[in-house]
Amino acid sequence: MADLIFRTATRADVPEILRLLADDEIAHARESAPPIDETVDAAYWSAFEAIDADPRNDLIVAEAGGEIVGTFQLTFTPSLSRRGTERMTIEAVRIRGDQRGRGLGRQMMEWALERARERGCRLAQLTTDKRRTDAHRFYASLGFAATHEGFKIAL
Repeated sequence: MADLIFRTATRADVPEILRLLADDEIAHARESAPPIDETVDAAYWSAFEAIDADPRNDLIVAEAGGEIVGTFQLTFTPSLSRRGTERMTIEAVRIRGDQRGRGLGRQMMEWALERARERGCRLAQLTTDKRRTDAHRFYASLGFAATHEGFKIAL
């Protein structure tokens, strides 16, 4: 199992993050090819700027051997439910294809959960596509429980 370095993503990381996000069959169907530069698709760059400026969002990359091998986004949401606790939502979790199955995802999730505890969150949540049965088993092995049914609508 490789030792990972976790850090906040920078603007220079955006192209590699986009490659990771598009690197599977399900995501490929909804994502276009990663942009080459800002003139190709300004929406990605605008989204990065918004995430980067928001103290309730952390876009994280995982590095091994100086290369980005994973990414995820953490969003911290205050809530009146659960006695006013803050919750962390984990999304856009990806491991580079040639690095999957080596325990990197577990390291990433353990790091994310520790980050939530440090911020005082009392709940961590995530969603995953119903077709990702391997991911369901993985998240269950970390202690996540499928307690809710999620709904989405494209706008």
